Amino acid sequence: MAVNCLINYMEQEVILQVRDLQYAYSDEKMALRGVNLDIRQGERIAVMGSNGAGKSTFFLNINGVLQSEHGEIFYRGQKMTKKTMNDLRKNVGIVFQDADSQIIASTVQAEVSFGPMNLKLSRNDVKDRVDEALAYMNLTDFRNRPPHYLSGGEKKRVSIADIIAMHPEIIIFDEPTAALDPVNADMLEEVLEKMAQEGKTIMISTHDVDFAYRWAERVVVFCDGRIIADDTPLAVFQNKDILRQANLKRPMMLDIYEAMKEKGLVKGNRSYPKNVEEFIYCI
Repeated sequence: MAVNCLINYMEQEVILQVRDLQYAYSDEKMALRGVNLDIRQGERIAVMGSNGAGKSTFFLNINGVLQSEHGEIFYRGQKMTKKTMNDLRKNVGIVFQDADSQIIASTVQAEVSFGPMNLKLSRNDVKDRVDEALAYMNLTDFRNRPPHYLSGGEKKRVSIADIIAMHPEIIIFDEPTAALDPVNADMLEEVLEKMAQEGKTIMISTHDVDFAYRWAERVVVFCDGRIIADDTPLAVFQNKDILRQANLKRPMMLDIYEAMKEKGLVKGNRSYPKNVEEFIYCI
């Protein structure tokens, strides 16, 4: 099926381009089958699809952890090769779903300093970046604590601070709200909003259709290693065929709004609300 891509983002600078990316794990079936995608400065992108659709494999390729022999990746116009792959690793950061799989050091400070030290920065620069990242995530008082004894929400904050300290242009979150309680999920959403307001380019893999609908400006849907949709959240979630192929539900806000619209309970010709505040304004 042809990819539906109607969004006009041409005024934003393309910083990462993926062309005909294919990837297979050993002799298994293809995990990525000719993926093409442009990622622009400052975008909020929700990446969706069922388990095994290729989302995580795609992330690991554009971060340089995995390297395909088929297809091309361009970062700021430069084709990535084995010699230039460190440019991807420095500028595309991933916050993994399981914080424990990312945390390796004995203290929070040592953990957050690990990435900047590998960039071969000066001692003062490393210290500045660590202080900045800890303050950003409200972790300054946790500096000397062992991260493995922190709560799940605190570990998630540490794993985000890890990436912030690297100063990447693109930050990827793989299922960021998984296993978080509502309070910590709200905290994470506040951090994402803050990053977006600062112009960070953010990609989030999520199964949470309600979150994707209210947060993202662009939804990219994977199915069987291919991108089957790339459009606004409203356009994607109104497309029954795409939802069926990707095993996605419609967001609750969308269903409620359309039901009320049918009953004439919406004021005038309002645009579709994305959150509770916008919804209240419509009724």
